Amino acid sequence: MKSSFLSDHTLIIDELETSIKFHNLNFILGFLPKGSYLVGGFIRDIILGRKTEKLDFDIVVPFNAIEIGQKIADNIGSKHIILDEKREVVRIIINNIYIDIANQTLSTIEEDLCSRDFSINSIAFLFDKKRLVDPLNGLKDLEISLLRTHSENNLLNDPLRILRCFRFVSEFNFKIDLSLITFIKKNKGKLHLVAKERINYEIQKIVHGPNALDAVLLMKKFNIFDTYKLSEDSFFLDLEKINYSELNQEEKEKFLPLFFIGQILDIVSLEKLKFNKAEIAKTKLMRKWHFFLKNKNTAQLDELDRFKLHKELEMFLPSFIFYLPQNLRLNWLNRWRDKDDKLFHPSNLLNGNVIKKNLKIKDGPILGELLQYLSKELAFKRLNNFDEAIYKANKWIEQNAPKCD
Repeated sequence: MKSSFLSDHTLIIDELETSIKFHNLNFILGFLPKGSYLVGGFIRDIILGRKTEKLDFDIVVPFNAIEIGQKIADNIGSKHIILDEKREVVRIIINNIYIDIANQTLSTIEEDLCSRDFSINSIAFLFDKKRLVDPLNGLKDLEISLLRTHSENNLLNDPLRILRCFRFVSEFNFKIDLSLITFIKKNKGKLHLVAKERINYEIQKIVHGPNALDAVLLMKKFNIFDTYKLSEDSFFLDLEKINYSELNQEEKEKFLPLFFIGQILDIVSLEKLKFNKAEIAKTKLMRKWHFFLKNKNTAQLDELDRFKLHKELEMFLPSFIFYLPQNLRLNWLNRWRDKDDKLFHPSNLLNGNVIKKNLKIKDGPILGELLQYLSKELAFKRLNNFDEAIYKANKWIEQNAPKCD
């Protein structure tokens, strides 16, 4: 982001108008009364040169927001949603574009902007006058990557904004103003007033951002979720001592979010905050094997335990890798990257139907145990082909199937 771009409002305005036309949003302008303006993330992202899959287009009008939204929706044949009837906030969705229209709540545009969460979101573009309004020097804060608020009350109106600070660190690599840090530490307990689904959504944004590690480190430093009071099922690591470069970029994007979630919250908290069942199940498995390996190192695992570990963690092993001793991580990762490694990717030469057809065995626990046995034999390279698998299966059945008198 060039400072010359920020200092020249005409360049920013040109970019805004070009983007509005590019997304076919200029048709909306004819429905808006004088004094309407664009505000928030759309302007911020244009200035930062940031492109997102979902586009938020926030418009403030002097009056009749719902009526205006209905007219726009009817004109384009789109549905509209009334988000807040009392405050008159309406949403129109066109593909991946979310158009929110709201009434101006205070007497002047400057007062309205000063009531918003952060200075970087308090920049407005007046449609009819084609000028920017920036009462809180949000442009300067964008230039120096600083997150700052005009008033603590602006954040207390919605305590979720405490978490949103870390989202800006994760997504934009922003620094947090010292007075804002003091506020966060003092008011983090108010997060319990926020709907669980909203907290969940914000955490997902944090752990998926390009600077997620910095954000998570700050959250732990400020003890956002009172981790000292968490139940004993937490299994936190010293994140500053981990060498993340062992994962390639694709692995970081895919597997670090789950790892970070397990570093922010314990399992009880994940359940309370309505994280999805898959994330909770994976975190439980990582915790299980972490504590298992604390009492018995990998060299001491018998074949069955080692096999079970890889079977249970196969799909997300890189999320677990940092719980292993440093000297094992790269070797385990390289073996996991090899899709033909039958220990790290357990498979079978026979499926249940083939076994039932060839060995006259029925569905039930015995079939499941046999399949696991054959998969383990393959994982430890004691099986090479179909005939060997059939032979070993027969031998196993002779030894393990219940005998009938």
